[in-house]
Amino acid sequence: MQPLDYIVLASYLVGVAAFGIFAGGKQSSANDYFLGDRNLPWWAVSFSVIATETSTLTVISIPGVAYFGALTFLQLTFGYLLGRIAVSLWFLPKYFNGEQATAYQYLEERFGSKMRVTASLTFIVTRLLADGIRLFATAIPVKVIADAVGLELSLVQIIAVTGLVTIVYTYIGGLKAVVWMDVVQMFIYIGGAVAALYLLWTKAHAGWFAEAAELGKTAVFDWDGVGPNDPLAGTLTAIMTSPYAFITAIFGGAVLSMASHGTDQIIVQRLLGCRNLADARKAIISSGVAVIAQFALFLFVGLALWGYYDGIVGVREGLNTAQELARIGVTSADQIFPRFIRDGLPPGLSGLMLAGILAAAMSTVAGSLNSLASSTMLDLYSRLGGKPLDDRQALRASRIATLVWGIVFIGFASLFRDQKNPVVELGLSIASFTYGGLLGVYLLGMLSRKANERAAIVAFITTIVVMTFVIFGVWYSVKEGHWLFQFRPSGETKAALGLRGLAYPWYVVIGSSLTIVVGSLLGSRLQPSAPSGDDLNTNPLV
Repeated sequence: MQPLDYIVLASYLVGVAAFGIFAGGKQSSANDYFLGDRNLPWWAVSFSVIATETSTLTVISIPGVAYFGALTFLQLTFGYLLGRIAVSLWFLPKYFNGEQATAYQYLEERFGSKMRVTASLTFIVTRLLADGIRLFATAIPVKVIADAVGLELSLVQIIAVTGLVTIVYTYIGGLKAVVWMDVVQMFIYIGGAVAALYLLWTKAHAGWFAEAAELGKTAVFDWDGVGPNDPLAGTLTAIMTSPYAFITAIFGGAVLSMASHGTDQIIVQRLLGCRNLADARKAIISSGVAVIAQFALFLFVGLALWGYYDGIVGVREGLNTAQELARIGVTSADQIFPRFIRDGLPPGLSGLMLAGILAAAMSTVAGSLNSLASSTMLDLYSRLGGKPLDDRQALRASRIATLVWGIVFIGFASLFRDQKNPVVELGLSIASFTYGGLLGVYLLGMLSRKANERAAIVAFITTIVVMTFVIFGVWYSVKEGHWLFQFRPSGETKAALGLRGLAYPWYVVIGSSLTIVVGSLLGSRLQPSAPSGDDLNTNPLV
């Protein structure tokens, strides 16, 4: 890191806060603060959706996936596009039918206020945990670089600075500031990645790409997601345990995208800020196309890192993952790209790439803060007995909610410490605990006329409990040749039995299916509760 790098990084942090405040403009109501007065251009919303889902997990973890594997992660993005098309056809028309303010307002109209509150509380807890990991992941590359130049910065300090800068412009500018800053931040991290890829490609030894292709590292499609010498090769079990198997990636990725982009307030809130249904459809489908290109970019960065660090040497010497990491001087796959940013980029570009990593994190954090505040005020406050507020009071309360959630958010992110596993998979797995139940409740409301609020809530809670045991306890033992249940086995047990867990794209598929089945069966047995007068009231904040 040279003085120019610090100037670039400092200019970015100051510029983000200043531009965010400017872009947000003057807010006059909660509707303006949370929905941008429903007047945001579709292309800006599209970029904002991309930037929000592209956290530091993508920037640092996806290259690590490609370094040790192939380009098969790209299969998931094809599924993501299919899922967004489904959202545009089935979910968005319901959200734009009337004056929907949050993703969970539909659940109140279909089932009742208790279901809306339940879903909103679940979203809040899930968002804190999932994006807490994303914010924590941001601190990893920053600390690697800080340690190398002698700066004694802890993970907590890095998390706090990143969070506080994000709080400033989100607190003042609301959704408008978040969306327009997302546009800027997307171009920053994409520009940095393109520059890094160019340098990697030109500095890697001659013939590295041909070597990678010969080893199958350029493959995009993979039927079972395991190597030809794997004992599960060609079996259904391989498909169920590998996230990069073709069927798992396409079908599981599509269902996961339906949940994340059709039921998660952090995305739906942006779509509701569009001017009309047609614009919202343009925003979500175009974001799916762009995400394919973006994931391809970061996967090629990882492939080029393999060429730059002579990954062929590790292959020829038969090194395992730990030995290969030690050979190139890091301790986890998530540190490979940060190490190149620290050592391989020229002055100024290191600072820009580091700013890009912060940009990816801040876009997600900003969206989380604004969506957490909106869900608190629009889904919970009025439904739990809050008094009606005028525009000025609602705006003040909304900003206070943003500030409070920002502080809590920093605290949650500071709790994480594990750097051993690829954090991208950990983050997606956390969301999958509840995504299945959320998507299942929406589909239950659309597909079953008999399902009522009690049935929906019981099915939703049942799914979350069951999925906790499925995610932590269902394993396939390669050595014993069958599925078994063992809750949170130790590393020694996993190694002794050759345990492989269910691939995370299947979590949402199983969870949503379970919710639909349980809710449908209970719908004809549980008597619906009569909705109270409050259930039919218009939200007093908008």
